[in-house]
Amino acid sequence: MGKIIALANQKGGVGKTTTAINLAASLAALGRRTLLVDADPQANATSGLGFDINGPNIYDVISGEKTAAEVILKSVDIDDLWLLPSSINLVGAELELSAMDEGHFVMRKILAPVSDDYDYILIDCQPSLGFITVNALTAADSVLIPVQCEYFALEGLGKLLNTIRMVKGKLNPALETEGFLMTMYARTRLSNQVVHEVRQHFGTLAFETIVQRNIRLSEAPSYGKPVLLYDAASSGSANYLNLAKELIQRNS
Repeated sequence: MGKIIALANQKGGVGKTTTAINLAASLAALGRRTLLVDADPQANATSGLGFDINGPNIYDVISGEKTAAEVILKSVDIDDLWLLPSSINLVGAELELSAMDEGHFVMRKILAPVSDDYDYILIDCQPSLGFITVNALTAADSVLIPVQCEYFALEGLGKLLNTIRMVKGKLNPALETEGFLMTMYARTRLSNQVVHEVRQHFGTLAFETIVQRNIRLSEAPSYGKPVLLYDAASSGSANYLNLAKELIQRNS
């Protein structure tokens, strides 16, 4: 069974979707069969991998019109990489899920039939702690939390950690913290201070890999490519390959 990892942080602009796209691509490039689940109505992970945001998507699966296997798309550029796409329609799922019996478990149920097909399943959560994010946490084995190396980096983490504890206590006792990933690092006193604080607070849960600020990382989604394909020699590409190797090592 593939390990399911939710990427979550209700604070926007922390590099969550960038991490979801590029970690998934890097894991696949290292030979791990990887499914990226776009669980954000903005569908940035879908467009960032070059897929159409207007086709069949995760909302069709949640609503019961299709199965995950019918909607999952294979990357034509990277072997071992698949996507369960999203669309703006997913906005409507918040109310629908909250009205369902056992609505918290829908994501787990739709992924169960395909989980054996992959080594890793990454869920890109929306930047909120709503019903869809709780669904993702209920389906996941662990949570990867991106933390940007900027002022107020740790602000709001308390709410996320409380939500994780709530999900673990009431819905998913097996849920663990995969780790904290520091993103948008620049060689400044502020960035170094944030790195120090994260390592001090979370110890070995902080990944050794740090993702640097890199213009190629920002440009790649507009071309519908992970940075590994857009500029394999960039620091962003190297950072995410290193993260993928570290993740594999942690789970070996």
